[in-house]
Amino acid sequence: MNQYCLKNGKPSSFKIMKIFIIAIFVFSCVNLIYPQNEDRDFNEELRYQNEAINSLKSEIKKLRSKVKTAESRERTAVNRITSIDKEITLTGKLINSLKDEEEKTRTKILQLKNDILKNENELEAVRDRYEKRVMNSYLKGSLTELEKVFSSTTWRQAMYRTYYLKIISDIEKKMAKRIEKLLVDISRQKVELEVVLRNNVNLKRDKEGQISSYRTMRVDREKELNRLRSDKKALSTYINEKEAGIKQLENIIKRVLEDKARFERELRIRQQQEALRTKSFASLKSQLPWPAEGRIITKFGRQWNPKLKTTTENPGIDIKGKPGSPIRTVLGGVVTTITYIRGYGTTIIIDHGGGFYTVYSHVANIQTNVDSQVRNGDVIAYMGDSGSINGSKLHFEIWGKGQKLNPEEWLIKK
Repeated sequence: MNQYCLKNGKPSSFKIMKIFIIAIFVFSCVNLIYPQNEDRDFNEELRYQNEAINSLKSEIKKLRSKVKTAESRERTAVNRITSIDKEITLTGKLINSLKDEEEKTRTKILQLKNDILKNENELEAVRDRYEKRVMNSYLKGSLTELEKVFSSTTWRQAMYRTYYLKIISDIEKKMAKRIEKLLVDISRQKVELEVVLRNNVNLKRDKEGQISSYRTMRVDREKELNRLRSDKKALSTYINEKEAGIKQLENIIKRVLEDKARFERELRIRQQQEALRTKSFASLKSQLPWPAEGRIITKFGRQWNPKLKTTTENPGIDIKGKPGSPIRTVLGGVVTTITYIRGYGTTIIIDHGGGFYTVYSHVANIQTNVDSQVRNGDVIAYMGDSGSINGSKLHFEIWGKGQKLNPEEWLIKK
């Protein structure tokens, strides 16, 4: 892992981590010193955070490139090990085949040795018989055979005896020559097989040395593969740490943006209040324009419901109007909320400063956004029936100083 994470003895991401730490430190200090102060430089804070994020992303890109390189080397190492395993398997099969051939050759050589011994014994027996006959002829003289002939009772018998003696002598000579020739052939075969056996043994020894070398090579490749996988895992962990750092910085940016938006909204409200000067919301009782055209179908306060036969509390007024007719602001301010409330449908809340808010419910086709500044009479939505069981209408409320106020007391009398 050091080859990826270290550079000149120091972490290669030292500069990035330094920026990251500074970014968090600046954010923390800013929040402690002036969390809502207009002197706070939001853009500078965002610049710090974005610089740190961009640096981390750049480092992650480099690390991912190294991961790809490590993966490529890993695949190469795996392929090498697979190739070595194939060579070990093939060489092992060849060694087993050589062992079988060696065993067969040794068996053949043993058989040939037995054949040689058998034929040598047979040749020795023939030679012994021949030598005995010659010795007898020598000891008894050449007339012995002649005497055997003359001792025959008939001339025909004498002829046959002479003829048979000659045949026996010829047969023994031929047998001796045949055995000698057979011995030469068997000896030659034995020598050839011994050469084959010697070559076989040498080849088997070479292959056994080769397979030992393959196994050593495989161990080395396994170590290399484990190292590559360890490096890749370390790189992945390092990337995860950096991505976690990016998420942390993004959360900081989100909080800075929220603080900035809140500060800008409050600033707009203060500016609007300043622009209104004496015309603050509290001084505009009975002077506010109507938010929509129509008639009031439900007044403010306690109301008797003949269908449910119960009394309900209405925190505002309900204005029945034409579907799609415009909904307008009664005074300038900043949109703080756009949401869906069960029983009230789509609802818009506007902050007019000084603790006063107006609420517009059951609206449709919204024309504004959260944190948007609106002026008196701006169209913010249209009459709808969102969340309503009585058709198209506008539910309108006024909040002041933490209390629900009667809108009819604030709107211009019709």
